[in-house]
Amino acid sequence: MLIASLQVELLLHATFSLKEKRFVLRSIKAKIKKDFNVSIAEVDYLDKWQRSVLGIACVSNDRRFLDTVLSKIINAIDKDNRIEIVNQVVDIY
Repeated sequence: MLIASLQVELLLHATFSLKEKRFVLRSIKAKIKKDFNVSIAEVDYLDKWQRSVLGIACVSNDRRFLDTVLSKIINAIDKDNRIEIVNQVVDIY
């Protein structure tokens, strides 16, 4: 069994309050969870309205599958023009 974790640090361009930030992140998290069947949560910068870190976890027995899913998730997040990916960290155990 392999466990993949992905931390994606985001810069939110179109948010000017925590309420707007949560709205944007809620839509991104719902789409990622629905499309890729992974666990996702905001894990850092909870009180900053222009930054966020999303933590994503996926379990499989195939490393290629995990690599593919994580790259598709990164591409899906990157397509959203409301945010910019600042940093990403992938760990597979």
